[in-house]
Amino acid sequence: MRRLRDDQSGLALIEFAYSLPVLMVLCMGGLEIANLAMAHMRVSQIAMLVADNASRERTSIDEGDINEIFTGAELAGSNLRNFKANTRIFLSDLEPNGQTGTNEGQYIRWQRCWGGGSFTSSYGKAGDGTSTAALKDGLGPTNAKIKSGSGTAVMFVEVAYTYQPLISNDIFGSKVIRYTSAFNVRERTDQAMKNAGKLSTAQTAACPT
Repeated sequence: MRRLRDDQSGLALIEFAYSLPVLMVLCMGGLEIANLAMAHMRVSQIAMLVADNASRERTSIDEGDINEIFTGAELAGSNLRNFKANTRIFLSDLEPNGQTGTNEGQYIRWQRCWGGGSFTSSYGKAGDGTSTAALKDGLGPTNAKIKSGSGTAVMFVEVAYTYQPLISNDIFGSKVIRYTSAFNVRERTDQAMKNAGKLSTAQTAACPT
């Protein structure tokens, strides 16, 4: 019995067994934090990518261009789990509404959407502000709204993504990641949406399809 009492040959194994659950929880939590941070970074970059690419169409903008822009967004988000099914991207053309007096403001000339996520835009839809001052301060979060100058347009993008956890939603709960971005168009003076390829509505990124 004395020899058994003094035997320490399995001490390290027992200590490891006691600490293993704590170590596993810490490791899983660390992995989930890193995955969440990466998801935030990627969604933010995708919002900037879409707005930037849409603003670079210099002569005019076409439904085919929009499809290519959203294809680029899909490729950029390929490392996010179930990206397309859990994401909604809203690309809006913001311009002065041409009204005067109390109706002067901004309006959304057109809007295109992509992704299967069940989201609606937080900032409006095509046609909003056309004849009223509803968007006189522009689009964007409170105290960070952006407006278009006369004779030009702003490509305003909102991306919403239902976060897909690496391990479990029990760690942080269900989360929706939203980011916005806006770029002024480069040299383009004709902001009307074209359809040179005569794509059907089903072949375009028309909202809400």
